[in-house]
Amino acid sequence: MASKRHDRAQLHELLYQALETEKGGIRIYQTALECAVNEGLREEWQGYLQETRRHHEILVGVFAELGLDPQAASPGREVVAHIGASLVKAMQMAIKAGDPQAAELVAAECVVLAETKDHQNWELIGHVAKNTSGKEAATLMGAYEQVEKEEDHHLYHTQGWGRELWIASLGFKAVLPPPEEIKHVETAIGASRAEQSRERMLKKN
Repeated sequence: MASKRHDRAQLHELLYQALETEKGGIRIYQTALECAVNEGLREEWQGYLQETRRHHEILVGVFAELGLDPQAASPGREVVAHIGASLVKAMQMAIKAGDPQAAELVAAECVVLAETKDHQNWELIGHVAKNTSGKEAATLMGAYEQVEKEEDHHLYHTQGWGRELWIASLGFKAVLPPPEEIKHVETAIGASRAEQSRERMLKKN
């Protein structure tokens, strides 16, 4: 049975952080695209950039429905902004170092770091929606259902790209696009199974 009692102030903090995460994610993907060497990965990230822009718009709509100020500051939001800017700076440093393949690896890792936070934000938003009731719950659930699967793709597929690009850089045969992409992974269990299937995929090629 869903509980109607939760810490509303902390929910608002979660939403401020989620909005800042999406805002920073736009800049992160824009910079990551400057690092992308593999055309398949570039195409993937271009799609994720457009989806991240839409996720930001969806959250702005949530703020409007809940009567929250999307410009409001919070200590946690400032930290999220700082981390996002740091990831962008890390990629810019990699670009300046002059090794395109190395910069691509850095970008994949930065995207995974950003998407790990983003994915958790939406999991928590979904948890609130599933365990409360009323207009607030309906608003959150509406947003969560629009975003959930895309966030799974962003995290699990980029993890796969990062792993396979690293394997290739080490001189081993890689599965590109990665198994997570080929199998259209949408869950952590699916990602684990996809990774375990890579050896079989290599033998078929």
